[in-house]
Amino acid sequence: MQALVFTRPGVVEVLDVDEPRAGSEDEVIVEVTAAGICGSELHGISQPGFREPPLVMGHEFAGVAPGGRRVTVNPIVSCGTCDLCQQGLTQVCRARSVVGIHRPGAFAERVVVPKRMLHELPSDMSWERAAMVEPLANAVHVWNLAGQPVGGRVGIIGAGTIGLVCYLVAQVRGAGDILVADLSDERRSVARNLGADTAESLDGEFDVIIDAVGVAATHKASVAQVRPGGTAVWVGLMGTDPAFDSTELIRQEKRVLGSFAYTDEEFGAAVELAQTCDLGWVASYPLAEGATIFTELMHGRTDVVKALLRP
Repeated sequence: MQALVFTRPGVVEVLDVDEPRAGSEDEVIVEVTAAGICGSELHGISQPGFREPPLVMGHEFAGVAPGGRRVTVNPIVSCGTCDLCQQGLTQVCRARSVVGIHRPGAFAERVVVPKRMLHELPSDMSWERAAMVEPLANAVHVWNLAGQPVGGRVGIIGAGTIGLVCYLVAQVRGAGDILVADLSDERRSVARNLGADTAESLDGEFDVIIDAVGVAATHKASVAQVRPGGTAVWVGLMGTDPAFDSTELIRQEKRVLGSFAYTDEEFGAAVELAQTCDLGWVASYPLAEGATIFTELMHGRTDVVKALLRP
């Protein structure tokens, strides 16, 4: 079958690879219909470590399971038995593996996944919407970590995919004023088309700030501009430098929370959200063109916010 393969640092190629095989009765083969390119993949392959080549990536996807079942897949495979899993914290299970990182992913015609990670889809949901369930699940988790700030002033740094879905979830769930900041005119325009107020940078104080970029400057801004007693949620992964004054956390009782993925319950909630959210800014490309679009996005193309690959 064809697959988009991470072959060496900074390089992806469309190659012919072996057909996947289920390793046990607990696994199924899913025919992939759409798979999203994640920003973590675009940045993550420049320095192998979390992802090691050769690897078929792709953890945001939907497809057809045996029996013609229309499904999307929670790619966070937890052990299900440890202390964290028993508390419902499956996304931080110490023994977790991730489809497209620790095992072959969905930038391919077919992928093997555990049966228990399947989520049924409504019969009338488009494949493009179905492939956006995973990013939306991240936004649901961010909203919950932030304390579900209904009526609060929310700042979002970054108008890439995660920033936009965080805006959509905050809007649906009842946030008050929401400001989306991004340096890109094109991405601010996409956010405005969704109804967001936008700026190049955040202005004033916020009850909650979501950093969907994750570099030193955005880390610093998220802490500096969240109000005393407020919460900054970091979900962006572009850098490692925290770059903030830790005394602010003590003297003003600010909180900084990391957000990784979602619980299975939050993933299920995102299936419902995907039916109604405005996702007209998502673009689809054939898998055969995957290396081209992936490389262009990796090198800074901004007119496409979210690209899906369609085998």
